[in-house]
Amino acid sequence: MQTELVEKKRWISQSRFLHALNFCMLLPGPEAQQLAIYVGWLLHKTWGGIVAGAFFVIPSIFILWTLSFIYAAYGNVPWIAAIFYGLKPAVTAIVLTAVIRIGRKALKNEVMWALAALAFIAIYFFKVPFPAIVLGAGIVGFLGGLLWKSKFDSESKEHSGSTLSVIGDEEESPPHAQPNLARAFRVSVLWLALWLTPTLIVGAVRGWESTLFKESLFFSKAAVVTFGGAYAVLPYVAQQALSHYGWLKPGQMMDGLGLAETTPGPLIMVVQFVGFMGAWQHPEGLPPLVAATIGALLTTWATFTPCFLWIFLGGPYIEQLRGNPRLTTALSAITAAIVGVVLNLAVWFGLRVFFPTSGTVDWFAILLCAVAFVAMLRYKIDIIPVIIGSAIVGLSYHFLRGFR
Repeated sequence: MQTELVEKKRWISQSRFLHALNFCMLLPGPEAQQLAIYVGWLLHKTWGGIVAGAFFVIPSIFILWTLSFIYAAYGNVPWIAAIFYGLKPAVTAIVLTAVIRIGRKALKNEVMWALAALAFIAIYFFKVPFPAIVLGAGIVGFLGGLLWKSKFDSESKEHSGSTLSVIGDEEESPPHAQPNLARAFRVSVLWLALWLTPTLIVGAVRGWESTLFKESLFFSKAAVVTFGGAYAVLPYVAQQALSHYGWLKPGQMMDGLGLAETTPGPLIMVVQFVGFMGAWQHPEGLPPLVAATIGALLTTWATFTPCFLWIFLGGPYIEQLRGNPRLTTALSAITAAIVGVVLNLAVWFGLRVFFPTSGTVDWFAILLCAVAFVAMLRYKIDIIPVIIGSAIVGLSYHFLRGFR
């Protein structure tokens, strides 16, 4: 998104992009989709946000539904496993590239480098919760702006000689981004109704103790209380799905994560797999495929619809804070800390991809990751060709080895 929106299409300036990103990082739920909604809303009002947010996840819905059906109906399919093998090193390379690209923009001095390093140490070695890291970085940035502003005011600005963005640094926020209490009330009522109505309907039709209702209710609650991105959310979802509700069998959560890693859109789409498998294994009188499809759609709706509420309700107020010097230094510190958090994600991937079992090293995965990394960072090859190429390489490599 950084590459496409800021560098290539120039729809939004770097500082506005980071301002929106920092706001979305503080919200519960999938921040990537929230960022897409925010940019779409800023450019083209409410319908722009709806289109951007909807099409950010719609491809994933169809792809993950198909993969989930194959998984549920036919078990382990060798060629799918081979594709996963090629995709995982590419995903690791994508995250590493993101670390470098965001770091180049955000880490302007030794103080920002130190904040990124401390954030990585905190989340990787001490398992500090992501919201605590964001809050701590914000406090440090706020105080740093008062005591040492030159080191903390590191926002990127557009130079007068450069090609300006559609929404640039110096432009005022568009009229639709002005706060309005009447509008806020209408937004709250409309999107709360859209969010919760399917849950109430399925409860009334299928029963308040049914699997479909419990799935929809659980993920509606999770959309409010889960902070910190997919990997902060997954342990909580896995614990509830396996231990409390019994929707999944042991090992299925990791299989679902592998499926979700191969789809476009946010990784948190793995929740759709949970909804699909939970209803498939507990159809309660419905055909398994019908129950699973309803469960997948309900889960996806409950997870992603609240994002529109948070952005349409909070966006105008966040826009008014843009350029506030104290907020600017706090957000600069948060952005630096996020570099460390994303690096943690890259390490998380790398350890599992390059060292699949204790004492073993997958040198082919390391080589494939390195090639993908160089292709994107040095030769500016887009993500989609890298993903497709890596999948083909993984499939070819395993079949050449007599993959079974």
